[in-house]
Amino acid sequence: MKSFRQWCLALSACRPASASQACFTLKPGLLSTLLASSISVLAMASPAHAQEAAQSFNIPAQSLSSALRNFSRQSGSQLLFSDTLVEGKTSQPISGNYTPHDALERILAGSRIQILASGNKVFTLLAASADSASLTTLSAVTVVGSSSEAPAAYAGGQIASGSRVGMLGNKDVMDTPFSTTSFTSEYIENQQATSVAEVLRHDPSVRSVFPQGGLGEHTYVRGFWTQSHELAWNGLFGLVPHNRTSTELLERVEVLKGPGALLSGMSLSGSVGGVVNLVPKRATADPITRFTTTLKSHNNVGGHIDFGRRFGEDDKFGVRINGVKADGNLDVHGQRENRSLGAIALDYQGDRLRASLDLYDINEKQRGGAPFLTSFALGEFPAPPNPKTNTLPNAYSNSASKAIIGSAEFDITDNWTAFVMGGTKNQKGSGYLNNAFGQRAKENGDYTALGMNIKNYFDVNALEMGTRGEFSTGSIAHHVVLSANMITQESGATAASKAWASNLYDPAPPLDVDEPAVYKTGKTTLSSLALADTLSAFDDRLLLTAGMRFQRVQQKGFNASGAVTDRYDEHALTPAIALVIKPWDAPVSLYANYIEGLSQGGSVSDASAANFGEVFSPYKTKQYEVGVKWDNDTVLNTVSLFQIAKPSMTKNEATNTYKPDGEQRNRGIEWTIAGELNPGLRILGGVVYTDAVSTKTNGGLLNGKQAIGVPRWNSSLGLEWDTIWNRNLTLSASAMHSGSQWVDTQNTQKIPSWTRLDLGLRYSTKIASNKVTFRANVINATDKRYWSSVWNGSTSIGAPRSYRLSMQIDF
Repeated sequence: MKSFRQWCLALSACRPASASQACFTLKPGLLSTLLASSISVLAMASPAHAQEAAQSFNIPAQSLSSALRNFSRQSGSQLLFSDTLVEGKTSQPISGNYTPHDALERILAGSRIQILASGNKVFTLLAASADSASLTTLSAVTVVGSSSEAPAAYAGGQIASGSRVGMLGNKDVMDTPFSTTSFTSEYIENQQATSVAEVLRHDPSVRSVFPQGGLGEHTYVRGFWTQSHELAWNGLFGLVPHNRTSTELLERVEVLKGPGALLSGMSLSGSVGGVVNLVPKRATADPITRFTTTLKSHNNVGGHIDFGRRFGEDDKFGVRINGVKADGNLDVHGQRENRSLGAIALDYQGDRLRASLDLYDINEKQRGGAPFLTSFALGEFPAPPNPKTNTLPNAYSNSASKAIIGSAEFDITDNWTAFVMGGTKNQKGSGYLNNAFGQRAKENGDYTALGMNIKNYFDVNALEMGTRGEFSTGSIAHHVVLSANMITQESGATAASKAWASNLYDPAPPLDVDEPAVYKTGKTTLSSLALADTLSAFDDRLLLTAGMRFQRVQQKGFNASGAVTDRYDEHALTPAIALVIKPWDAPVSLYANYIEGLSQGGSVSDASAANFGEVFSPYKTKQYEVGVKWDNDTVLNTVSLFQIAKPSMTKNEATNTYKPDGEQRNRGIEWTIAGELNPGLRILGGVVYTDAVSTKTNGGLLNGKQAIGVPRWNSSLGLEWDTIWNRNLTLSASAMHSGSQWVDTQNTQKIPSWTRLDLGLRYSTKIASNKVTFRANVINATDKRYWSSVWNGSTSIGAPRSYRLSMQIDF
């Protein structure tokens, strides 16, 4: 453990590039100029074999930034330019056959922008007044894999134009054969979201499980449960806080819907509904000195400092520092929080070496209460109590997370890059971490209260290394990735509990539950080796990805004396194949995929079973998906149809054996939309219909029953409007709807559907030449009371009406 931590301390790191690499040459003087500006990278790279030849273009007149993005897609070229260079400018229309350089010249006609070509379909755009002749001409500098840069923001700024696709790296959304959404830091700030679950609420396929205000933030993705610690950090599992991740250190929150075993490997708890990836902040070309002060309902006051600079020769070094302190009351009467965050991100952007190092320290303490969730008594359905009611005023929770994460990538040649990423995380928790629980609630409010005091720790080490490169076979380009990873987790988790009679509407005084002693209870090792190849042809109009991952799962359980109580050591091969076709000149992508998810297989613990003690290989969850994406430059639509089947253990009464033959099958159709409907009018949201049923159960008794906690209909829709009388004033509204949800496997009890309305406004101005932004948000504006979600047979209460105010100053 110590040697690994010391290695991590010495390790430099960077975000790995995608499988699509860009190989091009820049003079050092030009590179310096580019690094001093806010650079946009607008496309995946062209194949290494691509030549300057005439191609078909059809790009109407539009905003110059959108036209350049379309040019990049249609030509397979890469563009580098300052965002301010194209701001407010309109392109010239173009239609017909041209070389990429000639097409770009026609698009830019009259814009006073000059083109500097660097070969291999790479173009740098500079203001026409720039003295390119004065640039220093030293020996050429080769830069590979610029697709490691986070994709540019999409129209409207709420989502990005692409996201990380596991080991494949960053991909443009139109080149990605999966349904993905990447929320930007701008969106996170405007929503005043302080947790990942709050960020994801505008994706209709994602729903939070635990009530707002607790330390846990588990979610459902496409109807399958994902725990809060199963998020990825730049594509690698195991390195995020175990309970809740603060958003102030994040640049992007990305969600890839559906299993992702080939792309990211298996997570520590085996979630299969989707992969949520967190992208940390980095120093930008423009200096950042930003302070935000916040005020929430019930006098919860906080402050956030965000500082970033680039320095050194050609601004190759960068530092980004984020610090947060918040203290005050929460929604539950008497519940109080104290939250702190410190995060440092260092990076180096060299000629052939790119590296970064992230450190974070997050501490959260809650006192005097906890959010509430309960199961229902058979045949009973109580009305939801006031969500501010404190059912457990003696509850407390402590969570402390520390991590150091580093990686690096080095261009071995123009076409091949080696990469490594590793980190270590330490998590400690104690108290009522799973909120205030109730059991068997009746219509009159009587229920059995359960106080559960938990103490735990999680020590995680994670490492990934590999290589990616490109070559061609005839007219087909190959983008290959070979990756190996290992995640080890030592954990200890113990709990003590007491029960007493209480009432939802008039809680009884709680019993105190002593904090238990903690000891090592488990050790898990996940190791895997993966290979993937993305084949591209017909000017990248056809992209076929195929790959395989070998995954090994090792687990040991321990008792208080340290003796091993159970062992697990199994493996599985998991394939995937995915296709993108762009059949027309219009910006439309058709995609399809088959991909699997992995979770630890079970073992037969029934001593009376004929196969007692049998251990099964990791369970394979299988997804089939087809979809279409349409991007009209300002609005992105995605429609997908999917089926996900997850196995479970069942018993064959005739043979008295247990087998993983059970199945939950989720079928659905999903539509998402994001972008700018008109200048100053932005939209984000979608609708999903999911038919989640049990299809293979013991004796067929539950076949056809709806799965617990998965509504047939989910929708989210958010609108933002920059008012016509003052473009600096923005009004926003968003609505979330969830259909009814079954609480039990027999489908005898369900919570009703609900709809929640949130409102917001913000105003930007300048005070003493500093940009100042005021924000105000109202959560649950109608103060609706409702049971919001179902988890493991228990239902949680929707958040009450609350307010959030902030003032942000950019110095």
